[in-house]
Amino acid sequence: MKRVEIVNQRVVFDDVFKIEEATLRFERFNGQMSEPVRRLVFERGDAAAALLWNRDTQKVILIKQFRYPTYKKGPGWLLEVVAGMVDPGERPEETIRREVHEEVGYQVGDLQPIATFYVSPGGRSERVALYYAEVGETDRVAAGGGCAAEHEDIEQVELSLPELWTALHERNIVDAKALIAVQWLQCRLAGQKNVKSDGSCEQG
Repeated sequence: MKRVEIVNQRVVFDDVFKIEEATLRFERFNGQMSEPVRRLVFERGDAAAALLWNRDTQKVILIKQFRYPTYKKGPGWLLEVVAGMVDPGERPEETIRREVHEEVGYQVGDLQPIATFYVSPGGRSERVALYYAEVGETDRVAAGGGCAAEHEDIEQVELSLPELWTALHERNIVDAKALIAVQWLQCRLAGQKNVKSDGSCEQG
């Protein structure tokens, strides 16, 4: 592993998230250490997310909610997969079970890991643990809609596979977590022999 020397570091902003400033030197690919450089890191912890498949309706469960950071440059309201921040001392699997319950009202059984990835490694330390899970109507235990204490207003959106592919191809899905999850699902279904021409799965 290449060397990194931290000269100094400090927190320059501390609220819901933190911004850390560091001066450091890192080993270049030629084996030499770099000159001291200044870097900023946006710290807000890690997250967990899940692509949900309703086996009874044969539809994917997404959510839609208002995202202020996207409002100036985009739609504001985004189609996303269920997701949330990992609390201190919590495992990502525990996080996503809690978030699925809060946002769409289902109790999740088995979780299949899809990937763990950095969201924007140039400036953020956040990693997202992404899962796939199947639910049915008997797994619905709450209304969903989000956490009222956090002022969430979340709409559950169920899409058939043809509707999902249309949303993807028409660029109506612009959230990175959802894009990765949907493209993973495409690859997964492409490897199954019982996938029909419209992208849906045959039963039995």
